[in-house]
Amino acid sequence: MRFSTLPFVLSIISIHAKELLSRQTEWQVGQPVSTSSGTVTGHDGGNDTKVSEYLGIPFAEPPIGKFRFAAPRKFVGTAQLNGTKFGPSCQVKPGSSSPTPDELAKANLTAETAIVDNLFTDHNQVNEDCLYLNVWTKPQVGEKKKAVLVWIYGGAFNTGSSSINAYNGRNLAALEDVVVVSLNYRLNIFGFPAHPNGTYNVAFLDQRLAIEWVRDNIEKFGGDSSRISIFGQSAGASSIDFYTYAWESDPIASGFIMESGTVFSWGLPNSASTTTAAWFSTSQKLGCGNSTSPSNSVLSCMQSKSPEEIYAAIPSGPASEILGSFGPTIDNSIVFSNYSGRAPANVPVLLGNNDYEAGLFRTEFSMHGIELSETFWTDFNLQEFTCPCSDRANSSIAAKVPTWRYRYMGVYPNLEISPKAGAWHGAEIPLIFNTAPENMSSTAEEIATGKYIRGAWSAFAKNPSDGLTKYGWPKYDPTQDTLVRIGRKDIPGPSLINPYRYDADCPFFNVSSTDPSKFPDVPDYGASVTPTGTGGEAPSATGSTIPPISSANSASTLNTRAVGVFGSTSLMMIFGRHF
Repeated sequence: MRFSTLPFVLSIISIHAKELLSRQTEWQVGQPVSTSSGTVTGHDGGNDTKVSEYLGIPFAEPPIGKFRFAAPRKFVGTAQLNGTKFGPSCQVKPGSSSPTPDELAKANLTAETAIVDNLFTDHNQVNEDCLYLNVWTKPQVGEKKKAVLVWIYGGAFNTGSSSINAYNGRNLAALEDVVVVSLNYRLNIFGFPAHPNGTYNVAFLDQRLAIEWVRDNIEKFGGDSSRISIFGQSAGASSIDFYTYAWESDPIASGFIMESGTVFSWGLPNSASTTTAAWFSTSQKLGCGNSTSPSNSVLSCMQSKSPEEIYAAIPSGPASEILGSFGPTIDNSIVFSNYSGRAPANVPVLLGNNDYEAGLFRTEFSMHGIELSETFWTDFNLQEFTCPCSDRANSSIAAKVPTWRYRYMGVYPNLEISPKAGAWHGAEIPLIFNTAPENMSSTAEEIATGKYIRGAWSAFAKNPSDGLTKYGWPKYDPTQDTLVRIGRKDIPGPSLINPYRYDADCPFFNVSSTDPSKFPDVPDYGASVTPTGTGGEAPSATGSTIPPISSANSASTLNTRAVGVFGSTSLMMIFGRHF
């Protein structure tokens, strides 16, 4: 009896066809991706990760010429885009540089300090045409639709860039099965202009437009547009907090992670009159007229000047060197004068600060030969970081927003910028991105802490409502042991404690007004004090010697203290590099 082999042959052909189709549809590293900006081709992100890296994708039209100082305009294109290098960084004020050997020697520091500083220094070109974003993804493995983490850098709204090495998203994407995005936004006067007929907070509109781009395009890169979490540090974290109030009804994001920054930090925001005065002071120095001149002619003249000319004309002073003359400004549309009765977006929040944020600034002051007392730095840490974070966490749970709060405490040899720096401002970033300097070995404890904190951030991104609960974190309750300490005494975490341990000296914040008449008198802190401590874990709250700073009065307090403590404008240049 004879049997036909045709069915068997056809089945074999079918199997091979499916295998061929599978190979053809498998993600190729750096493959072209069609987006609203055009078809972008990336490349291998390196480090044996097989992560696809797409750099320099335009999300807005160039903000140049008559569009300088204007709200961003969405970029739409169909051209082929080369995604193998970063787009230019946004314009920054000239003058910041890495520490010199003489400065290191003056503070009795080592070359490791310069290596860490280099990690956070932007080596990219700058240009006003700077509104680009970057994507790191690995769709060939893991979830088919991955959670997305969008990074917003800090820098006091004066400096910063998505191209800084510490913020490279390659390793985070590879290790945690997430898509990582970073974006640029305009800075200083270019991001926060104050001409009377214009928009004050265009930097925040830059950020929003980039996030809209992510919503519209990220699924082409293997991301899940319903699971976008925005994370940032310092001014980047403050940006996120402003965002939660400005786009409360349409947040796009499913989660927010704020590291060392809130709307209550650093005396933010500026009043419209303050920023407008700085605008006309700048325009007058440039020969463009003042407040009595036709505003449109002032604007046209300002748009004709070079960025270097504009930066040279910007008012300077001790406080402006910290926060800049131009920053988030009250317009009651994006930035509000009253946050006490205003609810943020009802989206889960993870926020916190580092144990000794002051360690960064203390180290940089030492490089300039200035030493201030341990008490001063303890109070600085409390009132500029711990208390604003506490207040924002309490505001969040009052609005019935799922909230988790952390305190990062890791201190590791290859990230130690000075013996007194402790867990300094920004020290957690290389662990989150796994970008610690490769030429200095990480300890086993540091590696474990990095794995733990990355796991926490990604657990939140993957499931903002419940991911951290499953990770072992309790939801924040200021009356219970719900503050999660990370990296304390080389233990990755969690180490739970009642937040009162750190918040005891925080005043009850009055966020109802930014009326300068409510600012308290503040003593003048001179440079006659001397250091008494050794850094490391910050002291517990035992009674502040500096008058309480609320979000309603911190701008005045900061300005007064800046004049009293710092005096020289040139010394304050170092502050703006890192917030």
